[in-house]
Amino acid sequence: MPIRDIRNLLGASSELAALREKTQRLLALQRAYIDCTPVELADITKASRVGYVKAGTLYLLADNASVAAKLRQLLPRLLPIFRKLEAEVTGIRVDVQPKSPPAGPSESPNKTTLPIDYIKQIEDTAKTIRNPTLKLAITNLMRNRVKKP
Repeated sequence: MPIRDIRNLLGASSELAALREKTQRLLALQRAYIDCTPVELADITKASRVGYVKAGTLYLLADNASVAAKLRQLLPRLLPIFRKLEAEVTGIRVDVQPKSPPAGPSESPNKTTLPIDYIKQIEDTAKTIRNPTLKLAITNLMRNRVKKP
């Protein structure tokens, strides 16, 4: 079977052509979203994206609640821009949709282990401390830093 250009493949069936058209419209909305967001708020465009259009409502997806709150403040400015591009858009809604977490448990990169002889020296020093709160804090800290064999 000869290798065909993906554009030809997507245009071959009416279902895929409709999907391609919808994707291109969303891509145009995403570009407009990035272009129309103020430069000083560039971090917001990195933490949010155009989601989808459903029943005349454009859904913007934010990675967290603080970005969503800032986006809600920008909605009056963004709505006329999106209406020019997509006549179907009559409103904008902001939803929080965090990016998926990495697969599997991850260890804290800042947590280091100490050799047992260092821990023993610190525990011996902690025995000479008279403040019970400080003594307990040091003991707990060292217990959590034990190097596992």
